Order: sequence, then C-alpha cells, then structure tokens
Amino acid sequence: MATESPSGRPGLEAATRWLEERGVHHEVTEHDETFTAAGEARAAGVEPHDAAKAVLLHGPEGYRLAVLPASERLDLHKLRTALDASKQLRLASEAEMAADFPMFEVGATPPFGPMLPALEVVDPRLLEHDRILCTGGDHRHSILLKPDDLVRATAARVADICED
Repeated sequence: MATESPSGRPGLEAATRWLEERGVHHEVTEHDETFTAAGEARAAGVEPHDAAKAVLLHGPEGYRLAVLPASERLDLHKLRTALDASKQLRLASEAEMAADFPMFEVGATPPFGPMLPALEVVDPRLLEHDRILCTGGDHRHSILLKPDDLVRATAARVADICED
C-alpha cells in the first residue's frame, strides 16, 4: 500500500490509515511546504489539472466537502444545487477548521469526507485522470490515488461543481 507516515504528522497518519482500512492503493509524496493545491502539484512534479483541491464548506446541514481539479474554480451555486443545500452553505473559516479538525493543518484537509464527517461531491473532471494528487493532511505531504477509488471509498456524489 503506502509508505509509513513520518511521526509527528497526525493528519497524514490519519489519512493514510483511513485509506489503508478501505483497501485504497495510494502513494505518499513528500515535497517543499506549499499552501495552494496548484503549488502542491508543482512541488510534487504534477500538473495542476492532475491535482485535486478539497474545499471545506459549512452550513446549517453541517460540513460539506467539494473536490475539484486544482486548475478550476468552485461554483458555489452548482455545489449547493448538487447537495440540495441552503444558501447559507459557505466556505468554512480557518477558525472552524482549526477547532473542528485539529489533526489536519488548516488548508490541508484531505478529500476524504467520511473522516470529518462531511458529505462529499467530486467533480467529474477528476475522473478523467488515471491518478490524482491530493493533500495529505499537512502542507508537506501529498497522496496519489486513483480518482475512482476516491469516489468509491468516500461514497461521494459526482457532479459538475466548477465555474464555466
């Protein structure tokens, strides 16, 4: 499966353990510290359209997770429609992320909604790739996996959630 996670990385360890428990083949990549999905892709030697960004949202229904190519922008209206969510669904704040998901570095939440828990939507553009790169729970590690395995393991909805 994957290489052992370095100690002191609780988010990475939690994410890789979650994948291993579900039999999802994956690889962990270590790289320079980055703070955007596109930067993470470049640091890991991957094109941004082959990388996924996970956008955490919060509303009256709880947390929701949108997963889309790093090269695209989230269309909040399309996401609300796909989730049948209220107009109160909004981007989660850094304070909310830090308080509710302390095992992950803020802005490095992996795209595994059931871990949070959060209902997840994956944009179909990601399914066109053999493998995608996603954050591993901190700003120095990424996870490579098959997008079909991501959808299967998370029971994610698949819907167009990118801006036109």
